[in-house]
Amino acid sequence: MIDTHCHLTFPEFEGRVADELAEARRHGVRGAITISTTPANALECLTLARAHGNVWCSAGIHPLYAGEGPFDMAALGRAIADERCVAWGELGLDEHYDRPPLAQQLEVLDAQLGLIAAARGRGIDKPVVVHCREAFDRLLPILRSSGIPGDRFVFHCFTAGPDEARGVLDFGAMISYTGVATYKNARPTLEAAVLTPADRIMVETDAPYLSPQPVRGQRPCRPWMVSLTAAILAEARGETLGAFEEHTDANARRFFGIEF
Repeated sequence: MIDTHCHLTFPEFEGRVADELAEARRHGVRGAITISTTPANALECLTLARAHGNVWCSAGIHPLYAGEGPFDMAALGRAIADERCVAWGELGLDEHYDRPPLAQQLEVLDAQLGLIAAARGRGIDKPVVVHCREAFDRLLPILRSSGIPGDRFVFHCFTAGPDEARGVLDFGAMISYTGVATYKNARPTLEAAVLTPADRIMVETDAPYLSPQPVRGQRPCRPWMVSLTAAILAEARGETLGAFEEHTDANARRFFGIEF
């Protein structure tokens, strides 16, 4: 397996990345994609990915960091040009909080979509990791109008229910699930994971957040814990863990263009 979305540059993992990767391997998790939150962080993620053969990274501005600009957008361009940087993002909208203001989030989102479109015109066609919290009705039309094909997006840390999942799937995107889908108070999210087609689903931790059952509440969540989420999702879907891992691995390889 691979943890398709975590934040290994966050303080919880400072000085511990090698140990975390070794522990992940002991649980059958062979790699991780460390996800960017700002342009400066994208370069930090790239440095980390270059230092570890089983770590990759992304380049983007998280919507909850939209108020920290002005941003060095050229740094995103430098990061995405590297082969160790396998995706844009995470980018999107978060309407769960009232800060930063939606107007700022929209401005930063628009700038990133423009950067991605320009890069595609130069032949850089890398997928996009989407953060969407309580914003599906607003965000999906924006992404549809971006000119970027729907199948180049993954909605990470999906925590909504079946109706929102169907909307994302109709758009053509992938859906990635965290430990939230294992929580007893998140049955709609588990239902969404059950209905997601085998060729459209991935798993992640979003570490250091969202430790899955049966270790919910442990902090930090760690990359190896993606194996716990996978086991619960496989059971809910009526699949063996081996079969579930086989198609989620295939999806991650195809979507991100990596080998692990």
